[in-house]
Amino acid sequence: MKLLTRAMALLAFIPLGLYAQSSPTAANAGQAAKRTDIYHVFIVKAAPGKAKDLQDWLKQPDPQHPNAKGIVLRHQDGDSWDFVAIEHIGTKATVDLSGAPMTPQQRMITEWHGDTFVAGPSWSDFSKALGLDDASKSSAAVYVVSDYRAIPGHRDELEKMLSEATPGDTASGNVLLAHVEGAPWNFLGIIRYDSWDKYAEGEKNSIAQMNKGQGGWFQLREHCALHHDTLTDRIVP
Repeated sequence: MKLLTRAMALLAFIPLGLYAQSSPTAANAGQAAKRTDIYHVFIVKAAPGKAKDLQDWLKQPDPQHPNAKGIVLRHQDGDSWDFVAIEHIGTKATVDLSGAPMTPQQRMITEWHGDTFVAGPSWSDFSKALGLDDASKSSAAVYVVSDYRAIPGHRDELEKMLSEATPGDTASGNVLLAHVEGAPWNFLGIIRYDSWDKYAEGEKNSIAQMNKGQGGWFQLREHCALHHDTLTDRIVP
């Protein structure tokens, strides 16, 4: 599958040596063991009046990376960015400054952007969780993109909590990516719901748990210093 995105034009790969992390604890070993690949997360805000131009640019094939794989999501409600492109890099990353720079015209369509390298599952597991392997099961999907920064000393506990299923959850897929280099957050979660109805059903179940004084809403506040949630739909592929 080809990823129709130009986000790689702004990318300079980091050495894999920067990916070195401490050995996983028993609490997060299962999740960490599944993170075999590196992904590039590109979050971008369109310049005023240029959202359509930026969307069209993100959909264009990148001639330097015709076989790139990934996903592009479009903001619907939540944080201040307009699009996020998550590109699969592979099991290795090297420094490469030979990529074609953005033209002055292309720079005019973005207000700001951020790049973060993350560790995640294999592409097959990533695409299956987010419904990219079968368009019929995700044509009307809703995606919740959330970044999390742990309270100091609570990173393992936060990861464990984010990796566990929530009672009453109606999600169809979930990917949790771990920061390697870039933004100040520790984890980026992408949750797929098959439809807006399924998303609304999950929210109703969550509020019912909250009204009992229990559930993920309270657990998150035990381990997370800061987080942002954004509702999105998918524009690529």
